[in-house]
Amino acid sequence: MTEQTKIPKPLLEIKDLEVAFESSTGMVPAVRKADLTIYPGQAVAIVGESGSGKSTMANAIINLLPGTGKVTGGSIKLEGKELVGLDRKGYEAIRGSQIGLIPQDPMSNLNPVWKIGHQVKEALDANNVGDKKDRIQRVNELLAEAGLPDVERVAKQYPHEFSGGMRQRALIAIGLAARPKLLIADEPTSALDVTVQRRILDHLESLTEELGTAVLFITHDLGLAAERASHLVVMHRGRVVESGPALEILRNPRHPYTQRLVAAAPSLASRRIESAHQAGIAHTDEEMTGSGAGRTSTEIAVEVKHLTKTFKVRGGKGRTFKALDDVSFKVRKGTTLAVVGESGSGKTTAANILLGLLDADEGSKSEVIFGGKDVTKMNKAERFDFRRKLQVVFQNPYGSLDPMFSVYSVIEEPLRVHKIGTKKEREARVAELLDLVALPRSAMRRYPNELSGGQRQRVAIARALALKPEALVLDEAVSALDVLVQNQILRLLNDIQARMNLSYLFITHDLAVVRQVADDVVVMQDGKVVEYGPTDDLFANPKMEYTRNLIDSIPGGDLMIGGDV
Repeated sequence: MTEQTKIPKPLLEIKDLEVAFESSTGMVPAVRKADLTIYPGQAVAIVGESGSGKSTMANAIINLLPGTGKVTGGSIKLEGKELVGLDRKGYEAIRGSQIGLIPQDPMSNLNPVWKIGHQVKEALDANNVGDKKDRIQRVNELLAEAGLPDVERVAKQYPHEFSGGMRQRALIAIGLAARPKLLIADEPTSALDVTVQRRILDHLESLTEELGTAVLFITHDLGLAAERASHLVVMHRGRVVESGPALEILRNPRHPYTQRLVAAAPSLASRRIESAHQAGIAHTDEEMTGSGAGRTSTEIAVEVKHLTKTFKVRGGKGRTFKALDDVSFKVRKGTTLAVVGESGSGKTTAANILLGLLDADEGSKSEVIFGGKDVTKMNKAERFDFRRKLQVVFQNPYGSLDPMFSVYSVIEEPLRVHKIGTKKEREARVAELLDLVALPRSAMRRYPNELSGGQRQRVAIARALALKPEALVLDEAVSALDVLVQNQILRLLNDIQARMNLSYLFITHDLAVVRQVADDVVVMQDGKVVEYGPTDDLFANPKMEYTRNLIDSIPGGDLMIGGDV
């Protein structure tokens, strides 16, 4: 056999691809002269921030470009066959059967009025897989293959009855139903807890290896991409700026943009901090994005004692569910306490009681001490005053800002509600707050839909700081952001904390971020505190297997060799 015959032919070959979107001012380029090659059975990842062109390139492959998007140049070949220029029937013939897709958001990509089994069966019907009479059985086999339990019952359920991880598994079953040669996974686990994320990606990896399916990952998490793919493609402003073996790019990123991505990726920074600790080396400023240095303040800003909260189960005939079971912790003044755990652990319920948005169980010993007073026993006037001192920044900057309000109105509203200052003084305070969060004063007259996700979150932080609070609750405040923007926001929060001596309660499922920003950590599981202590101690010596699993699930652990990425 000659050397030439040993080289496999590409499964997918993209050359000089150009994609543009039509606007009132003409065509706006989104992908520029991009190249990508995927071989049979290979795992490739495209990484880059929002707007880099990575999802646009993936959508161009299967002709699912949104809105006015269209391929304006270049070539996309699947097993040597040109896809650019195919008619609708031509694309329908390859979608599902030759190229499968796991879309990004499982809730919006599953039909809420159809049962899960019906939606998997629809994928079999569309691709004419097997005999009609055997398809119900095949649905159950696919759901079991995707790792779902009790498949006959699960097939009869609706998407709202599934957890995020279960919905993602259902989409994997749909994506692989017709046994495609290539599977495009667009941010397949970005909304999931790290432990669920790891289980699903492990399962997807073993399944695709068994089937010989090539996988194209689209993600902004460089650690996850490098752990799951052998080959990385880095995109920036529509161009491929770097391409090559994953470990090689991580250890020696050549392009300045890739270097910034590697430095900003929380999962990689977290691993570097761990390696530095083990080797007795101090961490760098790049790694220590937030506080995280174990500040020594002993004054208590907020103390939560014996929080207990029980919910009635809807349709459960009197059954109840204990969301919080005797939860206690303290936030030291001027420091960051992170509350971590999987979905359903009770962390957000605890925060809502702390904020006065939920009541603890009547008759329980629950207390929330802030400024020497118990928040749970405050009257209406006291609670109104308390809200000036404890503010919140929510997870989703797209949903937490009123789209009908200008940036000025969003930030000025709490000042107006609390009757602070004259109109002129409030305007000066809004300008001061925009400076504080590094937004131009010209942003005052803009609306949320004119801002990026990172800019919106800066506005949300400015709003939270308007009343000069003593503490902030940050509820998954950076989880919806790209790593570079996330890094900027974490640095901003750290700078503001140092300047104003603020105390932060940081609620998150992302231990990589916790490693960078928190002084102390509370680990919650099933409504209980299972571990609590200084961040360095907890990461160096986790006592519970649950905590060890959370730490081990941070992407990038397998990439660390000799303390180096």
